[in-house]
Amino acid sequence: MGKSRGNTTDFRRDTPGGVLGSLLRNTRGNVLPMVAAGMFPMLGLIGGGVDMSRIYLTKSRLQQACDAGALAGRKMMAGGSWTANSNAANTAARAMFDANFVDGAYGTTGRTRTFTENAGTVTGTTSVTVPMALMKLFGVTSRQLTVTCQAEMRIPNSDVMFVLDNTGSMAQCASGNSCGSDTKIVGLRAAVKCFYEALAKIDTDEDCGSVPTTANGSDVQLRFGFVPYAVNVNVGRLLQNNWMVDEHLYQSRVPVLKATASLVATSNGSYGSWSGYTTYGTYTDVDSQDDCDDLANSFDANLDNGTEGAPFNQKYTGRSDAFPTDTLVDFDVNMPMRQRDAKRQSYSSSTDTCVVESRTRNFTQRRTYTYFDYYTYRPVTLNVSALKTGGSTWANSISLPRDTRGVYASTTWTGCIEERQAHVADSDPSNDYNPIPATAFDMDIDMIPTSDPATQWKPQLQDVQWGRFDGSGNTVANVDTAGNLARNYTGPNCPVAARRLQEYLSATDYEDYVDSMTPAGNTYHDIGLIWGARLLSPTGLFAADNATTPEGGEIQRHLIFMTDGDTVTDNRNVSPYGIAWWDRRQSNSASAPSNALLTSNVNARMQALCTNVKNRNITLWVISFGSGVSNAAQTALQNCASPGRFYSAADSAQLIDQFRQIADNISQLRLTN
Repeated sequence: MGKSRGNTTDFRRDTPGGVLGSLLRNTRGNVLPMVAAGMFPMLGLIGGGVDMSRIYLTKSRLQQACDAGALAGRKMMAGGSWTANSNAANTAARAMFDANFVDGAYGTTGRTRTFTENAGTVTGTTSVTVPMALMKLFGVTSRQLTVTCQAEMRIPNSDVMFVLDNTGSMAQCASGNSCGSDTKIVGLRAAVKCFYEALAKIDTDEDCGSVPTTANGSDVQLRFGFVPYAVNVNVGRLLQNNWMVDEHLYQSRVPVLKATASLVATSNGSYGSWSGYTTYGTYTDVDSQDDCDDLANSFDANLDNGTEGAPFNQKYTGRSDAFPTDTLVDFDVNMPMRQRDAKRQSYSSSTDTCVVESRTRNFTQRRTYTYFDYYTYRPVTLNVSALKTGGSTWANSISLPRDTRGVYASTTWTGCIEERQAHVADSDPSNDYNPIPATAFDMDIDMIPTSDPATQWKPQLQDVQWGRFDGSGNTVANVDTAGNLARNYTGPNCPVAARRLQEYLSATDYEDYVDSMTPAGNTYHDIGLIWGARLLSPTGLFAADNATTPEGGEIQRHLIFMTDGDTVTDNRNVSPYGIAWWDRRQSNSASAPSNALLTSNVNARMQALCTNVKNRNITLWVISFGSGVSNAAQTALQNCASPGRFYSAADSAQLIDQFRQIADNISQLRLTN
């Protein structure tokens, strides 16, 4: 009996005989057939990898081209309509796509691209057919690729501060030629409204060429602020009471009083009834009847009929360095009086005798007395604390000794201010403000006033100011005279009140404010810029409202500075630094500053402030408007702007277009799919 093989299989029993069987049983030389048998699936794997790489590359490039087209179309659309200007936005989208994915790229065929817009979102759909290189061996000859893309304009949280030239030249034509009512201020109003339409996406009463078709998201904070400027800025009522002085030195006048009051005016009250006529007297040697009439008329009189009553209607002067307490200047009394009316009773030519008769009636005479002697015109410290009514609320007027004879009178405060401590420039201010001197509190954007008056602002009160002069011209010496001298200043040209940053969810308030801007006065760019920066700063006077959104979100900040020309000054302007000829707060006190020196100082300060603003991560947009801007001023304005943010508009149409360009640039294009 043979040995058992267990579970061993005997292949020979199942192997055919002959040549084929011999080959199958022979294990030598099997590699080649095995390789040949594995080539087909291996080609499938390699071919699939190659073609998939081509598909991935093509799809990636197709997506990039679609995205670029959608962005280009949305940018061209801006705040207008998708179909505006003969479908310019759609044309731009297709052109950008074509530039990034040419027909036939990567061997593709059947390229299609479609761009549409809905509610401000541009959607693109593109497709191509990709031929297969190796996979066609397996019956897969091509693959169709389709991609979609979306782009929209989204406004980031943004604060926009307008610093707008409201000077007298803005009432002129932009080109210098006749323009009817289309003056520069009219063009500015239109441009600022169209800017609002483009950025806030809310329609205004201005014809901006299209109507906003989309709206900003409710999660976006978009605020606008305004600083119209000329010689001055109207910012006083935006301040806290404790940021303003209680007393200030003005170029003014004080009365000089005498010891005894003198009568300066009378007025008669209502009269009683006439008595009957009685004979007044008989007169001889009267040559004619006419002489008798003249004689009778000479007896007409107002006669005292008692004693003066108690004083009333007292008027005082005070609240100045001359009169720290109320001091009586004028007062009235009532005096009982009797009026006599005489006439000719008869005349005898034979005896030259004239008989006069008369009648009487009682009345009360009001008499005004004054202790006033003359004025001394000089610098006067006045108490202005009564303007403060608590917190950040203010009175509209204050009683100050500025009326005739120096008595109290209501003095209106427009809201314009005088600046805090300034740097005294030398004869060449061009190098005085690089860096800004530490003592130039007036150029400090963020400094919060302390109790030191040098850090505080002052109310500008033109009604209490006089520029002194004598027979030789302007003088800083005291001038004594009983007469009312001319004011001898220009201005003050206080613009419409500035506005802090706020949201305008309705166009009405925005429109009304913009329409209220009125051109007047000279051009002091520096005062507009410093207050635009103060109202915009996240770290200064209004940091509590400006640092972040209420939810803590970051804010992008933009200052838009528009002017129509060169700096223009006058040393007799009522300005934020007093009246320069007399106050000399920015120049050597030994002599009056020339207009040229004041202009150089404003220009140097402007450049320093521009640099300061740009260093604070604020985008500074600058627009030069009209044909009246000199080459030097144009260069200075260009240097003032952030890089690539300077514009020049020759007319109102260009100004509107450039304001809209700025709005489009502030908006951020974003891919949303």
